[in-house]
Amino acid sequence: MSVTRRTLLTATAAGTLLAALWFVPSANATVETASQSGMTTASGPASGQGAEPAAEDAAPQLAETGPGVDTTPYLIGGTALLGLGAGFVTYSVRRSGGGTRPAL
Repeated sequence: MSVTRRTLLTATAAGTLLAALWFVPSANATVETASQSGMTTASGPASGQGAEPAAEDAAPQLAETGPGVDTTPYLIGGTALLGLGAGFVTYSVRRSGGGTRPAL
């Protein structure tokens, strides 16, 4: 296979991957108001005097998600894959002899 064809295949694969990632939805946090969720909220005394500002006037707040996700498996997996990739690069450089300089 010629070098030009190999470069074209690499560029095609990269373009296909970027096009596929274009359609992955983003995770945007949105604020639900009482009118959107269909629920009513009590925001003060029953008489309405001294009521707090409405939920629409308050700054948007993110939901409480708890203590968080345990990221240990992701860190171990990422480190293992990084080491595997570095091993492949080292192996290919040694196999091709690219680590030696030609004599002048």
